[in-house]
Amino acid sequence: MSASTLPTRETPRTHRSRPLPRQRGFARALRRNLTAHGFLIGAVLCFAFFSWYPMVREFVLAFQKTKDGRTTWAGWSNLRHVFHDPAFWQAWRNTLLFTGLALLLGFVLPFLVAVLINEFRHGRGYLRLLVYLPVMLPPVASVLLFKYFYDPGYGLFNRIFELFGLPEQQWLQATHTAMLSVVIAATWMNMGSATLVYLAALQGIPGELYEAAELDGAGLWRKIWHVTVPQTRLVLSLMFLMQIIATMQVFTEPFLLTNGAGPEGSTTTVVYLIYQYAFNFNNYGGAAALGLCLLVLLAGFSAAYVRLSRDSDD
Repeated sequence: MSASTLPTRETPRTHRSRPLPRQRGFARALRRNLTAHGFLIGAVLCFAFFSWYPMVREFVLAFQKTKDGRTTWAGWSNLRHVFHDPAFWQAWRNTLLFTGLALLLGFVLPFLVAVLINEFRHGRGYLRLLVYLPVMLPPVASVLLFKYFYDPGYGLFNRIFELFGLPEQQWLQATHTAMLSVVIAATWMNMGSATLVYLAALQGIPGELYEAAELDGAGLWRKIWHVTVPQTRLVLSLMFLMQIIATMQVFTEPFLLTNGAGPEGSTTTVVYLIYQYAFNFNNYGGAAALGLCLLVLLAGFSAAYVRLSRDSDD
């Protein structure tokens, strides 16, 4: 028997197992998701440390009392203490008054300004910059500018009143004008952002709707009421909610314009009262109790508003 006819024994070959396409796709997706989750975890940790932890800490402090370096549970005593404080109810009245006046000026005026800018064919970019300019200024600089305007001796507003033969006003020194003066300054400082949001919403409205309204003989105000407002209803409702949440937490403007309290406490707000409890009275439990009341009120209002908006959409 020749050697060529002898049965040969094949040596086994080692085959490297190749991953299936599904396995390769899973590994690629896992690496991509790990990278994305890595960035997301960092943002969540920062948000938890700077937002969630202070809220939880405030809730705990509202039921605690610290004396001689010892912290003990106080139950509802902090809440009872702030409820019996006369400044508590005055601060809530002032805050609600500021919110109401700010809605009349700071909610309606930016929308009207946005409608006016949207009507211009040319120079729209310059007008947007002009309206947004106060937002870019530091808040302290804007407030000090208005403090100069409100000065009873050489202020700009009294000089304008003098030109028209009107009596001079004690803008920040009188109880009946102090809160209105604060609202005017706050509106001028913050209306730029809302105006740009409204302007972006207006530019998304199809022009055919306005053309159809003009063919029906609608004037400017009828076009605003029957076309502009319905088409921007979602943006208006969202800005309305954000306006209330922001104005209920006002602090900077009354603190810098009227030293916080104002004449006879006419500009004392809830947030300024929290500041007093914490840093003037060293009563952190009372400050946390006030903050908890404000948090519960705003959370309840937001939940009710979202529920009513959902029902109206359905």
